[in-house]
This record gives sequence, structure tokens and C-alpha cells, in this order.
Amino acid sequence: MTAPTPTAPVPTAPRTAAAPRAGLGRAVHAEWLKLWSVRSTGWSLAAMVVVGAGLTTLICALVADELSTGETGEPVGAFVTWGLLFAQVTAVVLGALTVTSEYGTGMIRATLSATPRRGTVLAAKSVVLAGTLFVTGVVTAVLGWLGGNPFLDAEGLGLSLGDDGLLRALVGSGLYMAGLGLFAMAVGLLLRSTAATVSVVLALVFVVGNLVVLLPGAWGEWLTKLMPGNAGGRITAVESFNPLLLGPWTGFAVFAAEVAVLLGLAAVAFARRDA
Repeated sequence: MTAPTPTAPVPTAPRTAAAPRAGLGRAVHAEWLKLWSVRSTGWSLAAMVVVGAGLTTLICALVADELSTGETGEPVGAFVTWGLLFAQVTAVVLGALTVTSEYGTGMIRATLSATPRRGTVLAAKSVVLAGTLFVTGVVTAVLGWLGGNPFLDAEGLGLSLGDDGLLRALVGSGLYMAGLGLFAMAVGLLLRSTAATVSVVLALVFVVGNLVVLLPGAWGEWLTKLMPGNAGGRITAVESFNPLLLGPWTGFAVFAAEVAVLLGLAAVAFARRDA
């Protein structure tokens, strides 16, 4: 008899750890990296701060003397965040680019390959965009107040943080910028074009919002109150140039509902359409 020849054990391939699930946390981190890896983000946010704070400082310097004599007839509180009226353009542009730039370059396919759940992708984009614009909006409003208030204070018209409505306006500036960015992002998901998205949103905020008042009867008055820019923008001002607008928090609640509805429509389109 011959002894059985021992056979060498067959090597087995090492087990590889299962790929981590692409959850919201990882998606938020990925969107944060994408947002800050392009130059347009830094330029857009810098423009918001410079335009918003700079124009507020400038207008306060120019009108302080007239406000002290009552020549303008305008409320002082309407000027301490005045520059946000123009700075909101940059929030619209950044909100649009958050989604349209990926469709333009085809990177959206890589995004959905890494995170197949489109709801998670949309939530991550919303969190990163809203957080970034909120902080930048508050910083812009605070810098504008710090720059413009000394000119008002020199005429005995300065506002302090304890004055009614100022703290709300400073924080509300961040809330409005975040909401406006989300509004533009939702339109961007529906149109998938940067130029079209920016044009449509700016037209709604600056043109249609000021023209609907020409409609006859109560229709014009109520549509003016409900237009996104008019309803949401009221929270950014201590006092409004237009006393017919909704109150700050009531208007912002209407604006938030409009943003939520538009995001819902965008989410449905995002889930059903090809990348």
C-alpha cells in the first residue's frame, strides 16, 4: 500500500468588506466637496457679501442726512439691509448651478452612480446649499449693518440689536437667501439649464413680482403679497418700503410653502426622468 499524498490547500480569495451604504451623511460630504471644488461657488458668495454689505453701507451714507430731516418719508429700518435686494441675484445663480452644472457636464451620472437613491442626492444638495447660503446671508446682513449704521448713528438714527425687528432681519436675511437658493435649485432640476433657470427665477422675483400689482381689483394686491420675492423678502427688512406686504413671519411661511411645493415637483421630476 502506498500512503496517500497530501494535497496543498487551495488558497481562497480574501473576503472583501462590503461597500459602505451611500447614506445621507456620505452624500452630504460628497456634495460639500463638489460645491467647494468649483470656482463659481467662491465668486458667487464673495459677490453676495461685497454687493450686499457694500450697497447697504453706501445707501446709508447717502440717505442718512435726508432721513434725519424727514425729506424722504421712508422708514430708517428699510435701509439697514437694503443691499440684500441685489445680493439675492447671487443666491439664485448659486442655487441654479448646484444642479444645472452637473447636467451640463454629465457629472450627474457619476453622482447617481455613487448614490443611486435620488431622494438622498436631492436632500444632500438641499442641506449643503441651504446651510451655505444661510451663513453667508447672515454675514452679509451683519456686515452691511455694521458698515451703514455709523452713518445713521451720526444723525441720531442708528439701530442697535435690541431694537425691534433688527435681529430678526439679520437672521431672516440668511433664511431668505437659503430659501431662494432652494427655489432656484428646484427650478434648475425642472429646466436643467443654467440660463433658463436664472432667467425664470429673476423674472419672478424682480419683474413679475412688481407687475402683478397692476392687475385689477384685489387680484393684483393679493398676488403681489404672494409672489415669492415679496413674501419671502419681507423678513430681511426691519421695516418695509411697501406697507401692503404680508408680515415678516407670515410672508416667510408663505414663501417656505412655495419652496416646499416646488421642491416636491422637482423631486418627482428628478426621480422619473433620465439623468
